[in-house]
Amino acid sequence: MNKGGEWVEDSILEPTVMFFGLTNFSATFQTIMDKILRDWINIEEVASFIDYLIVETEEEERYDEIVEEVVKRLAENNLYINQKNVNRRLEK
Repeated sequence: MNKGGEWVEDSILEPTVMFFGLTNFSATFQTIMDKILRDWINIEEVASFIDYLIVETEEEERYDEIVEEVVKRLAENNLYINQKNVNRRLEK
């Protein structure tokens, strides 16, 4: 993290402010992400590990819907995606 509270370049998510101290930062942020994306995580279409997100679906249309909803939820919680670090689609 730099002094402004923004994530370094290799991170996907960029909070605009630091809303808590650095004590237990990773665990606290993981808890926040789990809460925001709980329903997607429970049906195993989204996986979250700190600042990495994985969306997995069988159908391409469903993938687009989930990504759109995930981005919307993150924005509602003042979290934004760093476009430089997005790997759009990976084929099996």
